[in-house]
Amino acid sequence: MKRLLLFVLLIATLQGRAQSLYFPPLTGTTWDTLSPQSLGWCPDRIDSMYSYLGAHSTDAFIVLKGGKIVLEKYFGTFTADSVHYWASASKSLTALMVGIAQEQGMLSINDKVSSLIGPGWTSETMTQENKITVHNLLTMTSGLNDTVSAPCTNEDTAISCLRYLADTGGRWAYHTGAYRKLLTVLSAVSSSPINTFTNTWVNNHTGMTGLWYDGVYYSKPRSMARFGLLALNHAIWNNDTLLHDTSYFHNMLNTSQAYNKSYGYLWWLNGKSSFMSPGSQYVFTGSLIPNAPAEMVCALGKNDQKIYIVPSQQLVVVRVGGSAYGVALAFSPFDNELWGKIDSLGYGCTNAVNTVSGLQPGFSIYPNPAVNTITVAMPGKFSVSVYDLMGRKMQEVSNADDQTILDCSAYPNGMYVVKLTSNEETFMQKVAVRH
Repeated sequence: MKRLLLFVLLIATLQGRAQSLYFPPLTGTTWDTLSPQSLGWCPDRIDSMYSYLGAHSTDAFIVLKGGKIVLEKYFGTFTADSVHYWASASKSLTALMVGIAQEQGMLSINDKVSSLIGPGWTSETMTQENKITVHNLLTMTSGLNDTVSAPCTNEDTAISCLRYLADTGGRWAYHTGAYRKLLTVLSAVSSSPINTFTNTWVNNHTGMTGLWYDGVYYSKPRSMARFGLLALNHAIWNNDTLLHDTSYFHNMLNTSQAYNKSYGYLWWLNGKSSFMSPGSQYVFTGSLIPNAPAEMVCALGKNDQKIYIVPSQQLVVVRVGGSAYGVALAFSPFDNELWGKIDSLGYGCTNAVNTVSGLQPGFSIYPNPAVNTITVAMPGKFSVSVYDLMGRKMQEVSNADDQTILDCSAYPNGMYVVKLTSNEETFMQKVAVRH
């Protein structure tokens, strides 16, 4: 009974640790790190991924695990102090700020845009214009023409370039010019420049630094990582809640309209059954980035600016640079290739063996993360069992001798506890399973 109680307490402790996040100080360059080897990531595969990134116009690449830096690499003359544009990844920052503005009573996302910034901001009739709400701009369903001809572009906010094409809410179309009116809205309802709004409600709470210029946000890569960490923790920085409205946050990161299942409030969503791409009305079948976890949400910008967030793995991945393939797209085959490399960092890495302290020499559990099997090796007789983090026994092998191989091919991806008993002593260790 005592051992069972200790086991339950250990499981609870492991769950608490799995859910806790590290947050770097608001000022300075101090940021805790986590070694790739502790995650079972192979050094040679990391080097191979860096070579791939360098060959595809990458300037900076950061991976956070639980808030701590696992990988941080800068290429060429680009450094940790260099500033880069977010491109349309800026949109996801705007979406969060609209939620904050609504919570502060400055606006409602159901407000007509014309009631917040004044009428005549488009070339539509007043009847048409008055149907466009903040929600429509958040979901890319304004009905404004996203394929205007020269001299207008998709990014223009001039009245003459914001033209009627379809009824509001009748289609999804990636229209940056229409979206940028949200920055005008935030400035108007807060009676402050957009940089002041951002500093007051986001940067001062998170340690982010940066600025808006011509509708695009610019910052150092670590500020992008801070934003990713903030989103990973549901808009809570350490114990400072920037957005209490859990309903808005949920809607922001889930399908927001009937046309593009992979689009929330200015965030891209992985793992949906279909998606649409900027500049097209074609609906593609399948997931946005098949090699990436289905739960992943993304802030994406042209020329492959990326903030990827994987909640269950507590991962934030940032990539900035030039276009990987010379095409100015928000997402491309590069995303899928990169995630194939990220996902394989620990696969088959037999040199990444985790040893539990206190056991006799020769004990090991590998690989970690595991794919289809977990090998437990130890001289002599022992028994081994595996539990999930709810304490449910997945399997058990009694009277193992020297080495046993556990089949985990049917396990869902996640964390497990391997329990080893030998000579009346019991030891436990966490192992990740990733298929």
